[in-house]
Amino acid sequence: MTMRISSKTIYDNGVGQLGTLQTSLAKTQQQLATGRRVLTPADDPIASARALEVTQSQSINTQLATNRSNARSSLSQEEVALASATSLLQDIKTLTVNAGNGSMTNKDRESLAVELEGRLQDLLGIANTADGSGGYIFSGFKDSIPFSLNATGATYQGDQGERTLQVGSSRKISVSDSGSAIFENNATGNGSFKTGVDPANYGRGGTGIISPGAVTDTSALTDHQYAINFSVIPATPGVPKVTTYTVTDLTLNQPVPPNPVPPDPIPYTSGQSISFDGLQFEIKGDPADLDTFTVDPSNKKSVFETMRDLLTALRQDGEGAAGQARLTNALNQVNSNIDNASDNLLAVRASVGARMKELDYLDSSGEDLNIQYASTLSNLTEVDTIKAISQFTQQQINLEAAQKSYKTLTGLSLFNYIG
Repeated sequence: MTMRISSKTIYDNGVGQLGTLQTSLAKTQQQLATGRRVLTPADDPIASARALEVTQSQSINTQLATNRSNARSSLSQEEVALASATSLLQDIKTLTVNAGNGSMTNKDRESLAVELEGRLQDLLGIANTADGSGGYIFSGFKDSIPFSLNATGATYQGDQGERTLQVGSSRKISVSDSGSAIFENNATGNGSFKTGVDPANYGRGGTGIISPGAVTDTSALTDHQYAINFSVIPATPGVPKVTTYTVTDLTLNQPVPPNPVPPDPIPYTSGQSISFDGLQFEIKGDPADLDTFTVDPSNKKSVFETMRDLLTALRQDGEGAAGQARLTNALNQVNSNIDNASDNLLAVRASVGARMKELDYLDSSGEDLNIQYASTLSNLTEVDTIKAISQFTQQQINLEAAQKSYKTLTGLSLFNYIG
């Protein structure tokens, strides 16, 4: 049985096929124009979903790069401030050493004190460095000014907080350090113990000078308090002066070495090492009868308090043997504390440098991830230009052929042959 097809059906089918070919050609042309294979999710749902995930990861990676840039800026500000503080402490150290010159008069030391007051203000300015966004580098989580000077040193008005930023997918990094940890967390003495002098020694005319000392056996340290008490028997005709000392463990309230047999007083020789319980130091000069020196566990001290101690020492009478001894003992303590403060600054600077180095590594890793993400997105959504051009040419030829055939088909009529 022969099926008859109406002219309308032929025309409708032809138009529909032309429309389909034109749509395909237009889509290929749009792909070439945009460089994208997936124009809508319907073109490739799986690739579209995967591309969305990769795009989100790429955006997060871009934000992390911005965070690293901000972190580097904050750490650079801190490094500049710490470098300035380090240089300033070195300058203070030089002036402190100069202050111990025996040829200086009280007026000379007063001039040094005035100069060091300026250094104290400079150090305060560094500790109160602003971060450029309304806060302060060393105030922790607070926005208030970190330090204010007082009679004994400076009061810290910040907190112990350290601000952090997310700089990696699983890495947060501290972009600040608290002012307390930098300017107040400084060990006294040699870091394990500190030596001291009874102020009454100078009233008795004693000229003994005690060194900061050192640890000889860490396992023997007790963290106890000790007193070194001197006894002087004046010289008599034909009998020289005899100076002896005893060491007392004030924590246990017993002599060193301990009971049951109290030791005899130990003959004193200027500059000879005194050792016990894992520590060692020297006392030089001529202690007076009843003079006392102390050994205490090291504690923490603000660098501003150390500066106040230095100014106080320079403004005391340093004339005469006793005055010079008082000055030397005070400067020895200050020098040790300044050295410890400088070491603490260097430790913090090393930490800042390590964090900045880590940011460099994370930047390199982030750049590699961006390349990987871009490559994945390209494979998922970008058009293969050569393939698309070939397809476009083929579709164009097909459309032209369909248009010609449609024209020919619609032009057929028996009336053309009736004459």
